[in-house]
Amino acid sequence: MTNDWDAVIIGGGAAGLSAAQMLGRSRRRVLVIDAGRPRNRFAAHMHGVLGHDGVDPAELLARGRDEAHRYDVAFASGTVVAVTEVDGRLRVTRSDGLVDTARALVIATGVRDDLPDIPGLREQWGRSVLHCPYCHGWEVAGQRLGVLATSIASIHQIELVRQLSDHVTAFTARAGTLDEAALERLSARGIAIAPSPVREVAHREDGLVIATEDQSEVVVDALFTGGEPELGLDFAEQLRLVRGDQPGGPIVTDLRGATSHPRVFAAGNATMPFANVPVAMGAGSMAGAGANAMLAAEDFDLAVAERTARRNAEWEARYAAQDRFWSGRVNSSVAAIVAELPPGTALDIGSGEGGDVVWLAEHGWEATGVDVSATAVRRAAEFAASRGVAATFVEGDGPATVEDRFDLVLASFLHSWEPDFPRTRMLRDAADRVAPGGLLLIVSHAAPPPWVREVPAHAPVMRAPEEDLALLRLDPKTWAPQIVEVRRRAATAPDGSAAHLDDGILLLRRIG
Repeated sequence: MTNDWDAVIIGGGAAGLSAAQMLGRSRRRVLVIDAGRPRNRFAAHMHGVLGHDGVDPAELLARGRDEAHRYDVAFASGTVVAVTEVDGRLRVTRSDGLVDTARALVIATGVRDDLPDIPGLREQWGRSVLHCPYCHGWEVAGQRLGVLATSIASIHQIELVRQLSDHVTAFTARAGTLDEAALERLSARGIAIAPSPVREVAHREDGLVIATEDQSEVVVDALFTGGEPELGLDFAEQLRLVRGDQPGGPIVTDLRGATSHPRVFAAGNATMPFANVPVAMGAGSMAGAGANAMLAAEDFDLAVAERTARRNAEWEARYAAQDRFWSGRVNSSVAAIVAELPPGTALDIGSGEGGDVVWLAEHGWEATGVDVSATAVRRAAEFAASRGVAATFVEGDGPATVEDRFDLVLASFLHSWEPDFPRTRMLRDAADRVAPGGLLLIVSHAAPPPWVREVPAHAPVMRAPEEDLALLRLDPKTWAPQIVEVRRRAATAPDGSAAHLDDGILLLRRIG
């Protein structure tokens, strides 16, 4: 069974729910997969959370789930065992075999605290064995406090706890031998040092008894310590996310929660193991917004791709509907200009059935044509073969189809009846294909034919070459105009009478 979502969020803690709320409010189809084991589940109250001070953490999560439900966020209980990328989607496999696919993923799995292996310690975790002085310090302030140091970094925790009470004992054996400077700092603040390793922690009526291997006992009202955070990110290994420097380190993100994978965002303790609830909430909110922004941009990219594919299909249908679409003759304005140039390499954008490309090849150019229609490309190749010239024709959508640069890039009558046809963008792309010292030649309809009495409202936009030059916004330090003018050429009106057409000529040389 597979379900497809805009976004899947792994983890339903403060970070995951904040991400879900942002995505849900953006009308995304969102699934939160939650194992139901938040890091702070051992605590009865949380503090330092503005507006929620003293609230049970479970109550905060229940409120968050209710809020997310209002925005049609779906929830599933379980754990994720693997995430892989398949055909532009992320495939999320749960431990029960169910599979979900998503365009975006938010990892908000939190951490598990791996406590020192001391009998009695884990049983009191979240009660009289505490982790964060900011989260739980006020409630035990002024009492008998201990700090079980687990590394040299625990010195910082000891200093924070000393602010809470004048009666602090530091159990330092697991931190290694403290140097004289560290001992001097602790002693100066009246902190008692217990250097013997702790062998057991036991709860008694008169407090928490810390038994050491030298047979000493110290009674405290609360013991602070820090466990080694275990991130549990094996499920994401195949995504190859950039992690922190240390082995198994946190996921590296930017301020939006974006990871090294374009479809994956992360927040909370999976990115900052020591972050508290407000930080996790803020990061989750940013990750949810970041994922939505990525999806929104992709929605527009997909819409453009679909529009382009539809437009290209329409051109293919027009070519395929008749045996010949164009005359096969070179445009006279193109021929007049190119005849004065030394042959080199040339690219024709929108080459159709190949009239201009074949003419270029016959005049010594190494010519390539690009067109969206497979039928046009096939006919162009057949036309070149019939004339006995070598020319290359490529099926593709515009200049980006080819990677080379050319001495001459030609865009001849690149117009469309579609009001949002990206003509200017395609002309800029054409300019990118011009080699240093090369030329960009744009020939266009500068005005409707004189025999057209009334121009349809949806007719292609026809601009003077000066207007095209202004819209291209090319760097004047890089591009030098050679010809910017309208040229009149002879034509025959539909009734057989002599007439004329106005061609806009824009010839630019790349000087840089």
